[in-house]
Amino acid sequence: MTNNFWQSEKITLDSYPRGFHLITSHVEAALPSIRHVEVGLLHLFLQHTSASLTINENADPTVRQDMEAFFNHSVKEELPFFRHTYEGKDDMPAHLKSSILGCQLTIPVQQGKLALGTWQGIMLGEHRDHGGRRTIIATLQGIAA
Repeated sequence: MTNNFWQSEKITLDSYPRGFHLITSHVEAALPSIRHVEVGLLHLFLQHTSASLTINENADPTVRQDMEAFFNHSVKEELPFFRHTYEGKDDMPAHLKSSILGCQLTIPVQQGKLALGTWQGIMLGEHRDHGGRRTIIATLQGIAA
């Protein structure tokens, strides 16, 4: 007989400054029951249109700085054809960055841990100058030990 396991949690992150931020420890802290899952999946869904989720380098902070620089260079603010600027010059660029990177991740769970690579971490991309608190719906499913 298998021991199917399902859990859904709302993770609320405090406001972050614009840029890319490691949030792996916040996700793990919100799901202490993950240690009971032998094999499964964690799905993360960010409920916002001006921020993003991605997995990337977790050790060298210059990677996060370079990512911010790249996206600011690639998706410029104050382009004359942007019409959706109600909340400021970073409004439409934030929506574009969110669409490029995405708002959801699925991560394997093995033997009670996220099966991230040695140098991988979960990142929040905050694309607004003043984005505020961010909410993630985390859905954990699998076979419990």
